Amino acid sequence: MATGGAPIVRVAVAAPVRGAFDYLAGDPLPVRGARVRVPFGRGARVGVCLGTVAESAIDPRRLRPLNAVVDTDPVLPEAVLGLLEWAADYYQHPLGEVVLQALPTPLREGRVAAARGEACWRLTEAGRTGQVARAPRQEALRALFLAHPEGLSRPALAAADLPGWVSALRALHARGWVTAVVPTGARPPQGGARAPVLTPDQAAVAGQILDAASGYRAFLLEGVTGSGKTEVYLEVIERLVMRGRQALVLVPEIGLTPQTLDRFRRRLAVPVAVLHSGLSKGERLSAWLAARAGEARVVIGTRSAVFAPMPDLGVVIVDEEHDPSYKQQEGFRYSGRDLAVVRARQAQVPVVLGSATPSLESLHNAGRGRYLLVELRARATPAGLPALALVDLRRRRLRHGLSEPLLAAVADRLGRDEQVLLFLNRRGYAPALICHACGWAPSCDFCDARLTVHQRPSGLRCHHCGAARAVPSACPKCGAQDLLAVGSGTERLEMALRDAFPQAHVARIDRDTVRQRRALEAALASARSGEAQVLVGTQMLAKGHDFPRVTLVGVVDADAGLFSADFRAGEHLAQRILQVAGRAGRGDRPGEVLVQTHFPEHPLLQALLTEGYPGVARRALAERREAGLPPFTSAALLRADAPDRDRAEGFLVQAREVLLRKAPIDTQVLGPAPALLERRAGRYRLQLMVLAPGRARLREALVDWIVEIERIEGARQVRWSLDVDPAEAG
Repeated sequence: MATGGAPIVRVAVAAPVRGAFDYLAGDPLPVRGARVRVPFGRGARVGVCLGTVAESAIDPRRLRPLNAVVDTDPVLPEAVLGLLEWAADYYQHPLGEVVLQALPTPLREGRVAAARGEACWRLTEAGRTGQVARAPRQEALRALFLAHPEGLSRPALAAADLPGWVSALRALHARGWVTAVVPTGARPPQGGARAPVLTPDQAAVAGQILDAASGYRAFLLEGVTGSGKTEVYLEVIERLVMRGRQALVLVPEIGLTPQTLDRFRRRLAVPVAVLHSGLSKGERLSAWLAARAGEARVVIGTRSAVFAPMPDLGVVIVDEEHDPSYKQQEGFRYSGRDLAVVRARQAQVPVVLGSATPSLESLHNAGRGRYLLVELRARATPAGLPALALVDLRRRRLRHGLSEPLLAAVADRLGRDEQVLLFLNRRGYAPALICHACGWAPSCDFCDARLTVHQRPSGLRCHHCGAARAVPSACPKCGAQDLLAVGSGTERLEMALRDAFPQAHVARIDRDTVRQRRALEAALASARSGEAQVLVGTQMLAKGHDFPRVTLVGVVDADAGLFSADFRAGEHLAQRILQVAGRAGRGDRPGEVLVQTHFPEHPLLQALLTEGYPGVARRALAERREAGLPPFTSAALLRADAPDRDRAEGFLVQAREVLLRKAPIDTQVLGPAPALLERRAGRYRLQLMVLAPGRARLREALVDWIVEIERIEGARQVRWSLDVDPAEAG
């Protein structure tokens, strides 16, 4: 309905409502992508202008005027805004929540789009090349600045505990050797590291990517661990940056960011920005603005960095593309990997998906010709690929989960002054406590899960909801005091290794030991330096780290993923084993991998031994094709949870009936069925799975369904969400 007067502006506002909201514009008229303040309910909110419309479905007399226009220019460039609109439609998520989530928190709050923060001090060019004679305090301060080229604030200088730093700083400033700047979020260029000579295979792959740099092309780079995929990335980025382009590099975990950043900064003589959830609000805003201004020529980040504004984007790289961490599991459930491909296509630039163990979805796309498969089949190091062997645990005595062959191998490597890495994807001391007299085992009061035993601090904890209680002194069921901690977690493994090898430095890396980002960085630095001789950890250690002195990897328990109800469990297990195996033999010494299992004849493990990951992937794809599962179909999960099971199930039954009336005939609806962990944090979790022959047919089924779901009478009595292309089955 037309207003007949003031222009109508369509605005995205962060609210759980489909579509956008219409307002009357005044003067000035906001441009698409600019922020505006709007009346919303009884208050006001910041939204993003999506443009003007000729008429509104709302009665013009009910339209309210904008409160204010925050930006004269777009804060979200068209390339990013278009990607966000596409993503909201594809993942069937409220547009306003998608658009506003892409902005740093200060911008969502309506603050000025400019870097703010405490000034920090950096060395000037004269300060980097000069040397202070007979002034040890000034020279000590200069050395500190050399170690922190990004600069140091006054609080950081004070925390460095450098005697006389105030007068030394004043003297260096008088010399013109230091200057005060407000951080912009882009790390200053370091560069200078000589690029290694690429192997013929690396050079060929880099050449193919660069030849496609004038348009869109998707490359699946399958390279065995240690084959030098990062050198290919660096070669491509260096060439494109020299042509005035920017590069976006995605990594799956925050823990990989410092390592990647260090390599990129040493190689590339351009500013590099970092974007991830571990940054403060100010740091994230500064990095985001540096990317938008084009100051940061390279942006490295986790999945949300896919929305970074980059006016000169020339290439998108997704490292470890198979990693489930690229899928957001709460709220706006998007895939950073898949959106990276969409962004590259919209920007008409190449995208590179790299992995030693590519996802079945990416291999399927390569098989259909959507991606070009390029391969690095040999390691770039003299040692070659590590030897993989199974250790049959049947009828063997175990020492806190460790077999004699594995312990002997650890002793042998330590005797050679080499490093060892033991992988167990189960933290805590023991996964269960059991009464030896009657079999009682404590369970979580709020989840369908056993409580895990922890020693430091002592107690029983639920790893799903966080509930904790003290370890009982006696069995509450029969009164016996013979309580046994059954099984091994990383904490127990660490203690066992300290007892077995008292002279060795054992370091445990899991979520219990490295809760803070700096603690993780310090632990990984100790591992890379060789100070820690035995590394024990969860999947934190399996992803992309380079530990050149590790020659033995032990997978302590390979059986956990062999019999899961999740149809992706086998794929994920094979990827984890080979990824952690890839940490062995990355230097000049050969590596060995020992995999402990009670099921050495299992087809998946045998395929790993005889055919490697390509064989496992071929078998898994054939099984998925036969079963009609992704990637041969497209899937969505409708999840619901409530304090009582009947309420969640009743909602899903109604939703299923609605879908069966409206969906295309070739759409399958499975469920309602319990999630893999049905009760979590006191709520019952159930789900429906929707399968369609392709993405277009799936979208056709979902578009009208999601609107009807919101009208179901019980929809407000449950928490529900729709997950398109789910990475986990429950």
